[in-house]
Amino acid sequence: MANSNQKKILVSLPNSLLQEIDRIIEVENKNRSEFIKEAMKLYLREKRKVETRETMIKGYREMGVINLALAEMGLSMDVSSLEGYEGKMAEGE
Repeated sequence: MANSNQKKILVSLPNSLLQEIDRIIEVENKNRSEFIKEAMKLYLREKRKVETRETMIKGYREMGVINLALAEMGLSMDVSSLEGYEGKMAEGE
């Protein structure tokens, strides 16, 4: 019944885990294959979320360093401008 897009795999599970799965599939009226497919999809989706979150954290940290350097450069330029302005004002007195 498997179509050409699907492959059968053999998975070994501890008996206690298999019993827990069997209890769930009985309640949800599913079979082991459906359960395993859903579990794998959920795992992969969550894995991608974690990887995306970690990538974003890394990016924000890197940008934090860059933003601090830019802010300090801008502050330095503002102070220089202010000093130049004050110097011109003092000359005018």
